[in-house]
Amino acid sequence: MIIWIASYPKSGNTWLRALISTYFFSKDGVFNQSLLKNIDQFPTSNYFKEFNHDKNIPGDTCKYWIKAQEKINSASKVKFFKTHNVFGKVNNFDFTNSQNSLGCVYVVRDPRNVITSVKNHYQLDDKQAFEWMAQEKKFIYNVLEFEKDGYSDFQFISSWSTNYKSWKVQKKIPVKIIKYEDLLNSTYVTFSDVLRFINKITHNKKNLDKDKIKKTLRSTTFDALKKNEAKYGFSEAITNRDNRDKKIPFFNLGPKNDWKKILNEEYRKKIQIAFEKYLNELNY
Repeated sequence: MIIWIASYPKSGNTWLRALISTYFFSKDGVFNQSLLKNIDQFPTSNYFKEFNHDKNIPGDTCKYWIKAQEKINSASKVKFFKTHNVFGKVNNFDFTNSQNSLGCVYVVRDPRNVITSVKNHYQLDDKQAFEWMAQEKKFIYNVLEFEKDGYSDFQFISSWSTNYKSWKVQKKIPVKIIKYEDLLNSTYVTFSDVLRFINKITHNKKNLDKDKIKKTLRSTTFDALKKNEAKYGFSEAITNRDNRDKKIPFFNLGPKNDWKKILNEEYRKKIQIAFEKYLNELNY
């Protein structure tokens, strides 16, 4: 059965995956990039190779989402997967269901900070990044893999607000919603809550290993991950479109990404208007 690590893009998903993979899959609580392989992304082309879909049609893999998950679950093991997909139907096909999913940890982040991360990661200006986040029909795919696999790793992310709402309001699987800001400011408490949730849905009665949690946190600070990327590179960093020999740093600003200091007034107001309901709901 699958446990989803879900979020809108650039909301802390990779950090949470680093925490979870280090705690569950390392012996000593020390992060290394190979541990992230224990939490793959879905959907990606790898899970649709045996299905007859048209790689040149966006969303054609949607009809095989459930079948692909059934194949994953045929191993009868608990598996973690990262996703940015909305929860719900696309082209009348469900993203997932209770027969294939144990639950989800969803990370939500203040959209006024998401926009600056989106700008850096996708090399956009303020206007482009805002429109990217507000577009209800937005989908993403791996540009570098496009020539080989087309839209095979299509993910329908919709807007920042719809993405969050889709996981929050559904009743099919249990969801633990955490705020990126809480994970940043109260890491031990927030991560421990995540682990208790995972233990609950997997019926794991073991006590939390407090010493391993502390070691995990020390090896996955933003500075530690940034240094790791500088030394070894990072598999999820994307190529700079102006210089194909360079990659855009994945771990960019981290805690220094403060919209109050770096986001201009025009787009503060635009985001406030566009997402007011959920900004208020989340006490942002």
